[in-house]
Amino acid sequence: MLDVNIKKEHMKTLEAYRAGLMIKPQLRHLFLELTLRCNEKCLHCGSSCGDVSSEELTAQQYAKFLAEVKGDFGTKDKMLCITGGEPLLRKDFFDIMAAAHELGFRWGMTSNATLIDDSTARELKRVGMGTISVSIDGLEETHDAFRRTHGGWQRAMNGIESLLRVGGFKHVQVTTVVTHQNIGQLDELYKIFNEMEIDSWRIINIEPIGRAKQHADLLLTPEDYRYMFEYIRNKRIAGEPVTYGCSHYLGMEYEREVRDWYYLCTAGTYIASIMANGDITACLDIERRPEFIQGNILTDRFKDVWENKFEIFRKNLSEENEKCRICAEKCRCHGDSYHSWDFDNHEPQVCFKDILF
Repeated sequence: MLDVNIKKEHMKTLEAYRAGLMIKPQLRHLFLELTLRCNEKCLHCGSSCGDVSSEELTAQQYAKFLAEVKGDFGTKDKMLCITGGEPLLRKDFFDIMAAAHELGFRWGMTSNATLIDDSTARELKRVGMGTISVSIDGLEETHDAFRRTHGGWQRAMNGIESLLRVGGFKHVQVTTVVTHQNIGQLDELYKIFNEMEIDSWRIINIEPIGRAKQHADLLLTPEDYRYMFEYIRNKRIAGEPVTYGCSHYLGMEYEREVRDWYYLCTAGTYIASIMANGDITACLDIERRPEFIQGNILTDRFKDVWENKFEIFRKNLSEENEKCRICAEKCRCHGDSYHSWDFDNHEPQVCFKDILF
């Protein structure tokens, strides 16, 4: 465990750095939600994706937008994060990403991998995909039930094998959403992934957002949380490439122990997102409310929106309620993550005070 005094100094520096970001944000990650269509209907989906119809930008509109972004921001230190829905459902997916690649953007993708075979993996390599995170949410029966997709686990595993067989990608990651029902399967999943040549295993907890709100039985108990974080920490101590996601302040004991750096919600300071219809927001996991839409790339120049709007994301949520205001950890937590904040009751839906610290 890293020395507590060193952690305190790091966090103090991070607090000052965050204050600077509120004044002068730095665009680093631009998320493109290519579609809300998905061939799975996951019980936890924050965007309620599935067999839905919605407006989608055309390949030409994406190409024009990305050229504009390159002109205004450049491509250095910028990463396109491609998501959905399932991005590969778009028939013009490779046209869009070829244009991004030709413009010089680095990009990675989240996918359920059920549509990936060797041919698709070669095409992904051709158009410059550097990283991919594939969702495997339990052993076969559990995964398929959670994603409401018969045969989904096997197709996803085949997709991962195709990516590894074709090779040449910077990072192939598996992400597992931990629920109250699958938390007992972590050891068995580790054995499976350890025999593969994936680069890392990212473990994240189910969040009380989107469809997950309808399935309270899947949410983690305090005991589940403590087990999950101990499990990740022990694997990392053993030198295994296991990590927790970016969400949530974990307290002095677990910060820097279960991921490479400290908690910092960068929605609206590092991160911006373009929804499938062109709407501009911060993190795509944040509740979809009208006040969070900052503009639309079909009518607004993204640079103007980034520089002159986004105020709602550039503040301390910890000032929104009395409990957070008087908390001794508020200078490190800042009210926790935007995506799990209750904007009606002005309080965090996920807080690890009295659970981890």
